[in-house]
Amino acid sequence: MSATPIGWEVVIGLETHTQLSCASKIFSGSPTTFGAAPNTQASVVDLALPGTLPVLNRDAVEKAIMFGLAVGGTIAPYSVFARKNYFYPDLPKGYQISQFEWPVVVGGKVAIVLDGVEKTVQLTRAHLEEDAGKSLHEGLETMGVSGIDLNRAGTPLLEIVTEPDMRSAAEAVAYAKALHGLVTWLGICDGNMQEGSFRCDANVSVRPTGQKEYGTRCEIKNVNSFRFLERAIEYEIRRQIELIEDGGRVVQETRLYDADRDETRSMRSKEDAMDYRYFPDPDLLPLVIDAAWIERVKSAMPELPAVMSKRFISEHHLSSYDAHLLTASKATSTYFINMVATGVSAKTVTKWINGEIANFLNREGIAIDDPQMPSKHLMMRLMASEARGEITFASARNLFRSWCEQLDQQLIKLGEAIGQEIEQSQWQRYLDEKGLRSVSDISTIEKIVDEVLAANPKSVEEFKSGKEKAFQSLVGQVMKASKGKANPAQANEILKKKLST
Repeated sequence: MSATPIGWEVVIGLETHTQLSCASKIFSGSPTTFGAAPNTQASVVDLALPGTLPVLNRDAVEKAIMFGLAVGGTIAPYSVFARKNYFYPDLPKGYQISQFEWPVVVGGKVAIVLDGVEKTVQLTRAHLEEDAGKSLHEGLETMGVSGIDLNRAGTPLLEIVTEPDMRSAAEAVAYAKALHGLVTWLGICDGNMQEGSFRCDANVSVRPTGQKEYGTRCEIKNVNSFRFLERAIEYEIRRQIELIEDGGRVVQETRLYDADRDETRSMRSKEDAMDYRYFPDPDLLPLVIDAAWIERVKSAMPELPAVMSKRFISEHHLSSYDAHLLTASKATSTYFINMVATGVSAKTVTKWINGEIANFLNREGIAIDDPQMPSKHLMMRLMASEARGEITFASARNLFRSWCEQLDQQLIKLGEAIGQEIEQSQWQRYLDEKGLRSVSDISTIEKIVDEVLAANPKSVEEFKSGKEKAFQSLVGQVMKASKGKANPAQANEILKKKLST
């Protein structure tokens, strides 16, 4: 993660196209199933045949209302759909139906946490619109033509626009992840970035530190990966600063990110609102949302992450930081709740989810409910045994890693790999056969401690001279000598006692 060069400030705003998880399109009854054969999900409305009229999808409106309530925005009692006139080769109408002056949601905010520091990103608006189709070029080059797939044309989108509040690529990614977690938590979007259900446009500009006026911005279009979003923004920051420092000037334009070359490249000059020639769509009535409708949607909403986070802090005495991580996604919070319900302490479950499990998930790029994760039955046994001191954390961690890498064939044979519940007697037998039980016999640990003290006289002298780090070094040697099996609490106690004498 690169830092912004001294003397410069970065200004970033994001526009996120969130595909709403509706069964049909926003203005027609066509299905929205992903992966269907080209042009099999396009009705006469999507094809813009003469005499057809759009009809607004009520479910899309309710999902927009739900989002507005979740971010504390204002649900507009009156909003209008407009025609956005721009050359869309993959929209037969030749224009896109969107919202301009009167969006369905105004304002709101999303909280992010970066390096333990909380920040709020203000939202400008969230408006409903239809998606475009898709131009196809691969495999058609020899014929000198391009194809059009209109399956996606008319798919309902909620475009969420922020204020230019972010000051680094890392902040932008933290916001995008928080927003992704929220829309999937609410169930209004499946969040599948590979399928284009959640994609971001990043508006990036730079300015000398202390300057009030914004620099000229460039828009990086349609980034559908958090990693690519960060890399694209960091490249664009470097490009703009180097351009200005070399005496050039930044031109307002739309750019694409090339992941293979790790660079952005010019796509077209950046349009302003006037270039789209917005005007109210005469085929659609204004959208009127009354208080009763908002209340009905509100009553059906799930508990929000911020509310659940406060509940975790109150009920389980967790830190604000840990509670925030546990409520970053619906799957994670559900995993935590289910594990605590088995009787494992909230403290132990939190340590595992926010530590070793999080490391594994981040490394593999998967969610906690992915089939690659060891089953919940098995994780419950592991956490409970570690908490009771039956096995040390070091042994438990190594065991978890072997499961994740599918190295433990004995356990797979037990059937745990397919999620079957493992009995306590089976588990105890498994620990014995693997030789994983922690060493709690005092005489055994004392013998190991004596051997470590005799082999490390320098560390002993350093401890006696007041160097606390020497004690931790000796603890590490004891655990190493016991192959990670010595009961840590007993080893610490015996070591302190012998060093004091």
